[in-house]
Amino acid sequence: MDEKILDWVTLAEKFSASGDPKSMRAVAREIFDVDKNSADGLAIMAESSLYLGKTDEAESLAEYALSIEPNHLRGRLVAGGVAVKKLKLREQLKIFDELIIDARAEMKTLHGQLNEFDRKFSFKRREKTSADENERKLLEKKFFLAQSILFKALCWHSNGLYLAGEPARAAACLLEAGTLTDNPDQAAELYSKHLFLKNYRDMPPAQAKELARNYNSFFARVVPFAHIGKNFDAEKKLHVGYISPDFREHALANFFTPLLRDFDAENFSVTCYSTGKKDFVTEKLKAFGVGWRDLIGKEPLEAARLIDEDGVDILVDLSGHSQDSCLPILAHKPAPVQICALGYTASTGLAAVDYFLSDKICSPERNSLDTFTEKILRLDTCCFCYSPGLIRDMPAQELRAPVLGNGFVTFGSFNNFAKVSDDVLYMWRAILDGVPRSRLILKGKIFSLDDGKLLVRNKLRKMSFPPERVEFRPYSPDYLEQYRDIDIALDTFPYTGGTTTCEALYMGVPVITFRGKTHGARLGASILTAADVKELIAASPMDYVKKAIQLSRRKELIAAYHVGLREHVKISALMDGQKYLRALEKIYRTVWSECCRSAAQKKFGSAFQF
Repeated sequence: MDEKILDWVTLAEKFSASGDPKSMRAVAREIFDVDKNSADGLAIMAESSLYLGKTDEAESLAEYALSIEPNHLRGRLVAGGVAVKKLKLREQLKIFDELIIDARAEMKTLHGQLNEFDRKFSFKRREKTSADENERKLLEKKFFLAQSILFKALCWHSNGLYLAGEPARAAACLLEAGTLTDNPDQAAELYSKHLFLKNYRDMPPAQAKELARNYNSFFARVVPFAHIGKNFDAEKKLHVGYISPDFREHALANFFTPLLRDFDAENFSVTCYSTGKKDFVTEKLKAFGVGWRDLIGKEPLEAARLIDEDGVDILVDLSGHSQDSCLPILAHKPAPVQICALGYTASTGLAAVDYFLSDKICSPERNSLDTFTEKILRLDTCCFCYSPGLIRDMPAQELRAPVLGNGFVTFGSFNNFAKVSDDVLYMWRAILDGVPRSRLILKGKIFSLDDGKLLVRNKLRKMSFPPERVEFRPYSPDYLEQYRDIDIALDTFPYTGGTTTCEALYMGVPVITFRGKTHGARLGASILTAADVKELIAASPMDYVKKAIQLSRRKELIAAYHVGLREHVKISALMDGQKYLRALEKIYRTVWSECCRSAAQKKFGSAFQF
C-alpha cells in the first residue's frame, strides 16, 4: 500500500471509530485523487455508505473493491455488513468466519515483523535512523488497521452467531473483541455482553464466579461515593431507587407494576431512574406517580452524582449485564445499599453491588454452588411477580385444548432460540419419539429469516428429528394468541424462560420445566412453584421427558389446564403484588438496618477499642 494512501486509510479508520461516516467519504475522495481505482478508497466509501444506510451503494462499491483486490479485508468486512442488512444470515456467518481467520493471520504476520524489526536493532546496538523509524511506523499503522477490521468483524459476527443459536461462539467473539480496543468503557461493555451470553450454556460454578468477578477490574480506578453526612437511621422512611434502561416496551415491563403500584408509601418513597428510550409504556409507568429521572445520555459519574444528590438509600438495578447495562453507574456506589434484581439471572461480579435478589427455590440455603460475588437475598415466594397488561391488553385464552380438535398433542416453545441447547433438542426429540403423531411448534426471531429456518432445519435433521412434525413460526405481534395452538409448552435449560413461561401459563398452557442447579436454571421451577403447579417441575432431564410424555397421555388434564390455568395463576403468589412487595420491603428494611449498624461501627468503632 502506498505510504500516502496508508496515512489516509489510517485517518479513515479513526473517523470510523468515532462514528463519522461523512468524514470517511471525504478521506475516500482524497485517496481517489492519488489512485482512482484504489481498493482501499472504494472499501472506505463502501463502509461509509453502509453506516449512512445506503446498503445497495455499499454493496456495489464493496464488489468493485473486491474485483480489484479479492482478499481485501475492509471490502470483505463491508460485504459481511451488507449481508447483515439484507438478512442473509448464512452468508454473513460465512464471510465473517473467513474474514476473522484472515485478519488474525494478518495481525500475526505484522506482529512478527514488528518483533523482528526490534530484534534486529537490539542485536546491532545502533541508533535507528529516520528511515528506520518511518518503516516501523508503517508496520504499526498496518497492524492498527488489521486490528480494527478484526474488532469490527468480531462484533458483527457475535450478533449473527447469537441469532443463529450459537451463544457460546458469540460470547467468545465479544471476549476477543474486548482485548482489541483501547477504550476502557468499550472494553467493559463488551465484557459485560460476554458475561450475559455465557449464561446460555452450562458453566462450572467456580468459572462462572471468576468470570463475573473479572468484570470488577474495569472499574479499579473508580472512587466510590463515601456518603458522608448520610442519615443512617434504621427506622426512617426509606428512599428506594429503581434503575433500568427498560422502562419501556420490554419483557421486563411485565414485572415493574408491583414495584411502583404496591409499595408502602408511608414507609417508602420510590424514584425510577431511566437510562433508555421512552415510549407509551414509559408514560404508563410514570402515571403511577413515583419520582422519575431521565438519565439518558449522561455519563456514569454524572448519573451517579444525581442519584446520590437525590438521597437514595437503596438502589435496585433491574438490568444486570443485559443490553445497555447500568452497572457502570452502580460502580460509583451512588447509594449506600445496592441490589441487582429481576433483569439478570447471575452474579454481576461488581464489588459495588452488595446483594442479589433471589428466592428459596432459585437459591436454596443449602445449595453448595457458590456462583455469586454478592450476598444472596431470598424471598419466600418467587423473585418475580407477574403483572401483565402494560404493553398490551392480554387476549383471551383458548378454553378448548387443541388436542381435543386435532386428535394429536402439540408441544411448543416460544423461547429465544439461543436458549435451545443441544441437550434441550435431544430431550425434545425423545418427547416426540415417545408421543406418536405429536407436533412441535418453535417460534422466534430466527424463524423470520429463510436462512434461519434452513440453519435450524439442518441442525434438527442431524439430530434425526422428523421434519414433518416440526413447525417454524416467525416472530409476530400476535404471538400470545398463537398459544391457542399449543397443548403443552416446553421450557429450555440451563437458561429457562421467565416472561415466556409466565405468558404461557397466563394463556392457559401448562409448561414443563427442568429444575437445574443455578439461580437461572431454577427460575422456571420458581415461577411454577409460585403459580402452584409444582407437578410440572422435573428433577432431571429424563424426568422432564417423562413428565411431558405422561401429561400428553392425559387429554382430560390438558383440557383442565386450558380451562382453569389463567384464573388459577391470577390468584396465586406469582401475581400477588401486595404479598410480593411486603416481603420485598421487609428485605429492604433488613439490609438497611445492617447498613446502619455497619456505618455506626465505622464511625464509633475506635471509641470502644482499648
